[in-house]
Amino acid sequence: MAFYVNLIQIVVSIALIAAIVLQSKGAGLGGISGSSEGGVFRARRGVEKLLFNFTIVLSVLFFATAIVNVVISG
Repeated sequence: MAFYVNLIQIVVSIALIAAIVLQSKGAGLGGISGSSEGGVFRARRGVEKLLFNFTIVLSVLFFATAIVNVVISG
């Protein structure tokens, strides 16, 4: 069972890294909107909002699998 938890955690961590990189300004989907400058607080719409919510879900999954991994290993 520990093998599968480790595998799930690796897959989730790679997906989380990819989602964070896609959100960075000047690279990935961050530069598609055309606004290179702007305030920190602005409305997210469309794909950007979906990617933001997906990143939150992935981070919660990552921490949940990390806790399960510690409980199983300990």
